[in-house]
Amino acid sequence: MATTLVNTDFNFPGQTAVYHGKVRDVYSIGDDLLVMVATDRISAFDVILPKGIPYKGQALNQIAASMLDATADLVPNWKISVPDPMVTVGYRCEGLRLEMIIRGYLAGSAWREYKAGMRELCGVKLPEGMVENQRFPEPIITPTTKADAGHDENISREEAIAQGIVTAEQFDTMAAYTRALFKKGSEMAAEKGLILVDTKYEFGLRDGKVILID
Repeated sequence: MATTLVNTDFNFPGQTAVYHGKVRDVYSIGDDLLVMVATDRISAFDVILPKGIPYKGQALNQIAASMLDATADLVPNWKISVPDPMVTVGYRCEGLRLEMIIRGYLAGSAWREYKAGMRELCGVKLPEGMVENQRFPEPIITPTTKADAGHDENISREEAIAQGIVTAEQFDTMAAYTRALFKKGSEMAAEKGLILVDTKYEFGLRDGKVILID
């Protein structure tokens, strides 16, 4: 019978800290490395459920590693190696407090706001007369910033720069990377007969350079 790994308590050589998240346990090694363990814990609506799911951590970790490898020629990322199906070792980065959401279609929360009369989303003007699930002429980037409390908040490029969340150069680099990742992801989905409607990417800084972390 399959077993689950829901808790870890490692003490690696050079370990300086450990963080137990809702799903992942993250161990800091020295000043520059992280060991991330994708456990079998399940989180739903910010609640960790009492039982895990066998192999869930392996599936989650290996999907992430596969996607990082598939796009490494387009965008630099944090991954160094996967020494175990549930573990990724990578570079420690300073996370940027901006999630880069990119949408290829008018769906989900964007459609709900559009239906309510909104014609501008995160500084991006939307054309009149669109219908639910209609494809945008070009994918649009609608970032959100992490709120101190409550849900993430929509934000425009100009607002993000004005608030000092990112510099103009950082935002433009993230936007270019986001478009390249979405194009690659859409091509990979199409090969399987699927449509990539929208997704989000998270970035960080390492040695002052923007790299993909999630």
